[in-house]
Amino acid sequence: MTKLDIHSIQKLFKKRLPDSHKGSHGHALLIVGNHDKMGAAIICVKACLRAGAGLVTVNIPKKERLAIFAAIPEAMIEFREDRNNREKYNTVAIGPGIGNDESAKNLLKLVFSSLDLPAVFDADALNILAENQEQLLKLPQKSILTPHVKEFDRLFGKHDSESERRQTAKIKAKELKLIIVLKGHNTFISDGETSVENTTGNSGLAKGGSGDALSGVITAFLAQGYEPINAAILGVYIHGLAADITLETQSEESMLISDVIENLGNAFKKIQN
Repeated sequence: MTKLDIHSIQKLFKKRLPDSHKGSHGHALLIVGNHDKMGAAIICVKACLRAGAGLVTVNIPKKERLAIFAAIPEAMIEFREDRNNREKYNTVAIGPGIGNDESAKNLLKLVFSSLDLPAVFDADALNILAENQEQLLKLPQKSILTPHVKEFDRLFGKHDSESERRQTAKIKAKELKLIIVLKGHNTFISDGETSVENTTGNSGLAKGGSGDALSGVITAFLAQGYEPINAAILGVYIHGLAADITLETQSEESMLISDVIENLGNAFKKIQN
């Protein structure tokens, strides 16, 4: 197993060409948020934009549109109630803040029926999948699952140790042809063949919203054309690096995920120097 360092990340990272335009960096669709969880949506979208996606569209209930207009004018919106054309998107993320009710479950089924690209599944989407295990077999190949410990155990059964979870993650990633990002201290990433351990991040990330931001960052790399395993690796490392940089102005106790998102630019500068 490889431990990530800045040199391995620099080998994966592709610097933008000076003559590129917004279309060069992909169009991401984020299916996120609901009436009581628009914070998760805003965090995920901001992180995706800060991580370099050329265009980001957010799928939300129509009545929540003012939250997006006010918080993220750079994002475009499609309404959940409408029939939407998904052909224009390079990648999709679903889960943060969508809820776990029947409408959320139906939304996930609708995504399955219209999706043939690798996608990011997080948060509520993972909990819905845990209740409907047969749907794991329907996920597009090379999709990325980003469970924390409790979500992982809901998906794949109770485990007694981190080493057991990592072994299961490798087996399930290979069996299902997915990438699994097992979040935690030294986040573990595996596609069943390649397995790596992250070395960035700190306990300031042990707050609500951190996973929503990570989903946005990983999705941005997918939209920009990175191989899914590399998108997951880069996303996890840079998300943690931005948190480490945040400690220059905040403590682990006071750090907010908004601070981390604002430091994504400094994280990019660090890996490019």
